[in-house]
Amino acid sequence: MSGHSKWATTKRQKAVVDAKRGAIFTKLGNLISIAARDKGGDPATNFTLRLAMEKAKQANMPKENIERAIKRGVGGGEGQQIEELIYEGKGPAGSQFIVKCLTDNRNRTAATIRHLFSRVGGSLAPVMWNFTPRGVIQIASESLKDKIADWDDLELQLIDQGAEDIFKEDEGVTIYTKPEDLQKVKTFLEGLSINTEVAEVQQIAREKIIIHDAADKEKLENFIELLEECEDVSDYYTNIEWD
Repeated sequence: MSGHSKWATTKRQKAVVDAKRGAIFTKLGNLISIAARDKGGDPATNFTLRLAMEKAKQANMPKENIERAIKRGVGGGEGQQIEELIYEGKGPAGSQFIVKCLTDNRNRTAATIRHLFSRVGGSLAPVMWNFTPRGVIQIASESLKDKIADWDDLELQLIDQGAEDIFKEDEGVTIYTKPEDLQKVKTFLEGLSINTEVAEVQQIAREKIIIHDAADKEKLENFIELLEECEDVSDYYTNIEWD
């Protein structure tokens, strides 16, 4: 385990700022529509859709919005077709970013993402070579209270279910799996009535960097704010290790 918080790193990457909630429902609706389109509109048989719906509920997205997004995904709703686009780029101070977008206009989105990188002195560039897709599950410490009698035994059970790395910190627990084992591990935790803060496949950097310079940190914070405000951006991944 590195000397830097796995929990803080992934939580910072996934932070949702209340002041920017105007873009959040659009992003979540697109995420639900894509999941429903790809594997059907029943969350009981579509694990990806179930995860997207859980995200929407955590963000207090109205039930009718969720249902409308599912209907659009399976072809029964109005609106243009949504597609997923992936952009790679370099940001300030040698940082690398993979930006996932859900959009109904690829030309608009391509121009927008290129502009966001250029605003912070970055540019689109191949960086995918440094990232590996992994299942990531995070459990807040309070969700484990009175649920676990023997942590060592639980770790062994999680490994049997497919957990590859487990990091326990004050804030909570981060579990890494192969993408194909994410559902199995999450289902196992649900069987123990353990709620998860995060359960999704993320692009995890093999080689990470730690930013110490205050000016560089400010540039990175500004860039991340731009990404979070952009309605076309559904997610992003970076090689930054937050200290």
